[in-house]
Amino acid sequence: MKIRSFAKINLGLEVVRKRPDGYHDIRTLFQWIDLFDVLEFQDRPPAEIRLEGNDPGIPWDETNLVSRAARSLRERSGVSRGVDIRVEKNIPAGRGLAGGSSNAAATLLALNRLWGLGLDREDLIDLGRGLGADVAYFFEGGLCLGEERGDRLTPLPDLPNLPVVLAFPPFPVPTARIYASLTPSSLTSAGKDSKISGFLETREFGFLENRLEDTIFSFYPQLNEYKSLFRNQGAELSLVTGSGSAVYGLFRDRAAAERSLAAMKTRGAAVLVETLTREQGWSGLEAGASPSGKAADFGSAIRRFESSRPSSDIKKDRRA
Repeated sequence: MKIRSFAKINLGLEVVRKRPDGYHDIRTLFQWIDLFDVLEFQDRPPAEIRLEGNDPGIPWDETNLVSRAARSLRERSGVSRGVDIRVEKNIPAGRGLAGGSSNAAATLLALNRLWGLGLDREDLIDLGRGLGADVAYFFEGGLCLGEERGDRLTPLPDLPNLPVVLAFPPFPVPTARIYASLTPSSLTSAGKDSKISGFLETREFGFLENRLEDTIFSFYPQLNEYKSLFRNQGAELSLVTGSGSAVYGLFRDRAAAERSLAAMKTRGAAVLVETLTREQGWSGLEAGASPSGKAADFGSAIRRFESSRPSSDIKKDRRA
């Protein structure tokens, strides 16, 4: 069995408060994009979970979210099945695209089916929340409002397919470092200060912001340069996605996006993708043709730079 695992971008991100458990409550707009990993699952007779992948910078051991998802599902269901899992990575780690969380959700979906467990969506979401705050989103997809840790989701009417240029600086950003360095001025109230509330009323991208950016730019000022370039190239919206390091430009016009892609490639790795509707994403989960109808040769572009954050950082990445 093969299944796709789509990346997300954040069209806006606001930090509401720090929680007693060390995480932060946030308000964000998640959006699926047509950039994906492919996971392949094969039953194996012994009760062993074996995992491998094509990115040598990622540990393919029991600390990996894919392995953790498989073991969590097996423990919840009480089965003693084994599986071989192969991950073809195109989504780079440590760039704010939630590739690991997406892989974990895809693993729960695929093994629930492969092992004939019959768990419902809420069971899988509950398992996903135990693995990471972003995992729950990938059981919904499309455009969603995420609140609390990001795992209280409200599906929103889909955007049209819009071109997005993703620029990948040659370094990851540790999420824990960014959240730990936030100041009170980074917080956004739920009232008139919320730019996301403005977007929900008007659907104007100009309202949106990522309140992590001031902190991110204090450590990585070169990311602000990417954002300025996108704005100069006519992007409707340009933000660091999540805690970074990927920076995107969202466009209305594909020709403008293609010109921007050519310009960004002179600075390093960059790809042109599209936003996906919820229906397109779910219909495209099974591996095959790209759901937008385009070839999806992202890997060659992304593998030009060194990835990736080590597994110890992944385990420690908390909104704290």
